[in-house]
Amino acid sequence: MASVLIVDDAAFMRMMIKDILSKNGFEIAGEAANGAEAVNQYKELKPDLVTMDITMPEMDGIEALKAIRETDSSAKVIMCSAMGQQSMVIDAIQSGAKDFIVKPFQADRVLESINKVLG
Repeated sequence: MASVLIVDDAAFMRMMIKDILSKNGFEIAGEAANGAEAVNQYKELKPDLVTMDITMPEMDGIEALKAIRETDSSAKVIMCSAMGQQSMVIDAIQSGAKDFIVKPFQADRVLESINKVLG
């Protein structure tokens, strides 16, 4: 069972992803509300996968992605973006994100992305 760290500053967004994942047999490794928390949790929990919001206070998702990949170059991170954040998504992919999903989340798209990234 793959473990996932869910990172989003909006609690209800974390809840939505958590709901989709737990219904489909994934283990929720932990949750973080900003990039700095995400980096610390990643080091501590070593999840199989991270869903990472792009826009967050303190440290955004792209900075957090870079920091996580510095500690673990094989980290699997999927970015979560709102509509109209294409340039940030391109940045994220160039910084090592494996895929991205767009809000509002559609369960089948989320699962498709996660299964693709986990292989």
